[in-house]
Amino acid sequence: MTGKEQLTKVRERVIESIAQNIHLFGVTPSIGRLYGMMLFHHDPLTLDEMKEELGMSKTSMSTSVRTLSDLKMVERVWKKGIRKDLYKVKEDWYQNFIDLFSTKWRTSISMNIHAIKKAINDLKKLQAAEEMSDDVKQFVEEDLVKLQDMLNYYGWLNRLIDTFESHEIFTFIPKNDEEQKNDLYNFIKKQNRP
Repeated sequence: MTGKEQLTKVRERVIESIAQNIHLFGVTPSIGRLYGMMLFHHDPLTLDEMKEELGMSKTSMSTSVRTLSDLKMVERVWKKGIRKDLYKVKEDWYQNFIDLFSTKWRTSISMNIHAIKKAINDLKKLQAAEEMSDDVKQFVEEDLVKLQDMLNYYGWLNRLIDTFESHEIFTFIPKNDEEQKNDLYNFIKKQNRP
């Protein structure tokens, strides 16, 4: 097996791993394969180049790139002399995670807080009703306590997300030091050359 064949095999292993785990981001394995393939390209790619490499339709490719772009995992770039849109993987892994984590969790938290506040209002109206059995009153009071605990949890979760977005999280859990990052970056850049 030649060096290039070995390199291709190693890359394919990583790409397949990404494809199998990309569901954590709420997307399909085919989008994971696209992301993995783009990860190992030194230069930005056009939709046509991606289509040719993966054998997907241009429509499917466009939708997949838009999904990755919405997740802030790829970005459109400009290159002099090229009229077609070019895309490349965003290389700040920490920020990629923060963007994705924050977006997904803020949306879920907002939906849950809205539902809980509505439930609390409904329970308070029920609590004010004169005709209610002692059993129901007890359940209403217990539910109100549970719902307040949930609101407290979501408040804490919002503050946690704030530490990610402000990068304060790196005070508590530092990134790898710069030397390790540069060594790994240089190793990866060498591997990306055909």
